[in-house]
Amino acid sequence: MSIILIGFLASAAAGLATGVGALPALFVPRLSGKAQDAMLGFAAGVMLAASFFSLILPALEAAQEQGSSETMAVLIVIGGILLGCAAIWGVNENLPHEHFIMGPDGKAASASLRRIWLFVIAITLHNFPEGLAVGVGFGGHDIANGTTLAIGIGLQNFPEGLAVAVALLGQNYSRARAFRVALFTGLVEPIGGLIGIAAVTFSQPLLPWGLAFAAGAMIFVISHEIIPETHRRGFENHGTLGLIIGLVVMMFLDVVLG
Repeated sequence: MSIILIGFLASAAAGLATGVGALPALFVPRLSGKAQDAMLGFAAGVMLAASFFSLILPALEAAQEQGSSETMAVLIVIGGILLGCAAIWGVNENLPHEHFIMGPDGKAASASLRRIWLFVIAITLHNFPEGLAVGVGFGGHDIANGTTLAIGIGLQNFPEGLAVAVALLGQNYSRARAFRVALFTGLVEPIGGLIGIAAVTFSQPLLPWGLAFAAGAMIFVISHEIIPETHRRGFENHGTLGLIIGLVVMMFLDVVLG
C-alpha cells in the first residue's frame, strides 16, 4: 500500500475519533464544566507530548541524517517551528471564529456568518494541524512514528469530540446537530494528513521542516486555544490534571509503539 494512502487513512481514522467521541452526547444529558475542562486539558497534554516526542525529536534526527550538523539541525527545526506558529497565528488573526468560553476572536465576524460556522472554524483551527502532524509523521516511510501519532491524536480526539458536542448542546443545538458538527470538524484531519504526507514524500529535504512546522502549529493551538479555554471557568486544576495525564499517556505510547 502506498505510504501516501497509509498516511491519509491514518489521519482519517484519527479524525473520525472526534465523531466517535461525540456519540455519548446523543444520550448524556449534560457534562459538567469540570469534566469538559479536564477533557480539553487531556487533549492539550497529548498534543504537547506529540509535538516533542513524535515531531521535534524526529525532525532533529531527520535533519542530521540528511547531512546537517547538530547546530544546523537545531536551526532548521527552530525555523520550522516558527513557521508553523506564524501560519496558525495568521489564520487565527484573520479568520473570524469563536471560542466556547472566551467568545468571538479574529477579525470582526460578519453578521451573515451563522454562529455554527464560527464554531466550525474554531474547531478546524484545532484539528487541521493534528492531521498535518499525522501525515508528516509518516514521512520517510516511518510507519511506527506515524502510527504512534495517529493513535495519540485519535485518543485525544475522543474527549475533544465529546467536549465540542456538549458545548454545542449548551448553545441550544439539537443532539443530532451537535454530533454532526463534531463529526464534520474531525474530517478536516485527513485533508491535513494528505497535504503533510504528500509534501514530505515527494521532497525528502522537507521532512525535518514539515515535522517542525506541524509541531509549531500544534504548540500554538495548545497555548493560544486549548489551555486558555480550560482556565476560564475556575476549573484550571482539572484542566491541568487532564493535561498531565494526556502528556504521560502520549509519552507512554510513543516509547512503547515507537
